[in-house]
Amino acid sequence: MDKIGNCATQKRKTSWKKDPEAVKENILTIATEEFARYGLSGGNINEIASKTSTSKRMIYYYFGDKEGLYTHVLERVYSSLREAEQQLDVTDLEPVAALRRLTEATFDSHVGNPQFVRLVMIENIHNAEYVRKSGIIPKLNKSIIDKLASVCERGKAIGVFRNDAEPLELHWMTSSASFYYVSNRATFSTSFGNNLFTDDGQKRIRSRVADMVLGAVVIGYQPDSGVIP
Repeated sequence: MDKIGNCATQKRKTSWKKDPEAVKENILTIATEEFARYGLSGGNINEIASKTSTSKRMIYYYFGDKEGLYTHVLERVYSSLREAEQQLDVTDLEPVAALRRLTEATFDSHVGNPQFVRLVMIENIHNAEYVRKSGIIPKLNKSIIDKLASVCERGKAIGVFRNDAEPLELHWMTSSASFYYVSNRATFSTSFGNNLFTDDGQKRIRSRVADMVLGAVVIGYQPDSGVIP
């Protein structure tokens, strides 16, 4: 190995010792891009290693194997998606406003995490095999259901929500519309134009998704005037 190669190797070894957490984060960032683009089967460990500040050997050291790395990537993107929802405190809002805030937060999380959407599409091809193996992802997903359940209970207690308001159904409605907005953007905009994906279009769809969810459970709900918030 030449002098340049020796310097590069030494630099990598130093980084492993000084900040292993930063090294793992670097690996996961590059691996997320690789798996989101090519999937589990198409993702290449050698390609990931070449773009990181470490080596293939250290990737296996930290994550076990390719499937282990993929599982950690999934857990990371789910954590990223749920973070905004988890940090959002709606306990001081009345139930209708609280449900709108939670719905909009979920929509924003999907729009802001297109890699999450692509990885979930890939994971559905695998029949959720790696989500099922994870001990972390189900707990992450439970937090938003718990928040919605609390809002539903408060709404029913004061008579503004229908008695059949179910948090899981509301989350499904929100997630399905939000997911579709990201996952099908390329084909939808090619077929119908880009109007829904401009800044104003995105704000309108965000508001429409919230109206859809609120309309399903709020007694006598009337959408806003249509002014973009």
